[in-house]
Amino acid sequence: MTMNVPPPDAAGAAAHVEREAAIAAGDDIVGEAGPVVAGPHFDMAAERRQARRERRRLLLKRPGFIIGSLILLFWIVCAIGGDNITPNDPINEFDVSNLRPGSAGHLLGTDQLGRDVLSRLMAGARDVLIVAPIAATLSVVAGTTLGLLMGYFRGWVDEVISRIVEVLLSIPVVLMGLLIVATLGSSRLVVILTVAVLFTPIVTRTVRAAVLSEAQLDYVTSARLRGERSGFVMGREILPNLTPTILVEFTVRIGYAVFTVATLSFLGAGIQPPSPDWGLAISDSYQLIQSGQWWISIFPALAIASVVIATNLVADSIEAVMAA
Repeated sequence: MTMNVPPPDAAGAAAHVEREAAIAAGDDIVGEAGPVVAGPHFDMAAERRQARRERRRLLLKRPGFIIGSLILLFWIVCAIGGDNITPNDPINEFDVSNLRPGSAGHLLGTDQLGRDVLSRLMAGARDVLIVAPIAATLSVVAGTTLGLLMGYFRGWVDEVISRIVEVLLSIPVVLMGLLIVATLGSSRLVVILTVAVLFTPIVTRTVRAAVLSEAQLDYVTSARLRGERSGFVMGREILPNLTPTILVEFTVRIGYAVFTVATLSFLGAGIQPPSPDWGLAISDSYQLIQSGQWWISIFPALAIASVVIATNLVADSIEAVMAA
């Protein structure tokens, strides 16, 4: 005896997709036979919490992460404490006849105006660690937003923004920074916005590539079949899965932002005197190296290098743990 099996209709297929997605999310499903309770193996929230704890444990076992974090913590304390924790006044203590290398009263020596180099080094961390993280945050927020739009919608949205990004990337970073600062002035706000604009195209390109990969996966297709809006799919489905990429990109951008701010200050287009900014200190004293007064510019340069290396150590550790 043959039986005629009715073909599955579209509504039934959509209901099945919704049911499977809800079960995968750990939700309770109500059907004709009563509620179907997701089992413990579908507790995705608990699994995510366990994964985060495991990542933190692995991070704390990586020497690079610990060393980088300690270096950054030292400079953060200096930035917060500022003049209150420096051994001498970093700005107003002048003694032109007191240019000398390290001594008991001045561990890292004094500059050409008799100001304590160590005090200026500690106080100079404030400008760098205010401008660089804010600029990096703005660039990551803007780049992530543009990258999500480009990777999700594709088509003309991707084409238009891609052309703008390519134009910005074709201009050397320092040259563009100088042009922006020369046009708008060299205040702290302008420097922050300039660095953010410089790094936004780089972040945009990185996030776009990650979104293109995520958009092809089943969970995105399931969300679309459920009729979710594009903003929900991008913000609640795709964005959480980009967290490792965005976190690594943010950490790396901080290091590059420190270097870029110091470069602009060195060229006279960044933070202005009388700030003890590291780039500005190098600009004021690098010519003294030839006459033997090397410590005035070398120590600020080492401070810049230490922050950049520390952020790279932290970023590399985070990337390695996320990929594990």
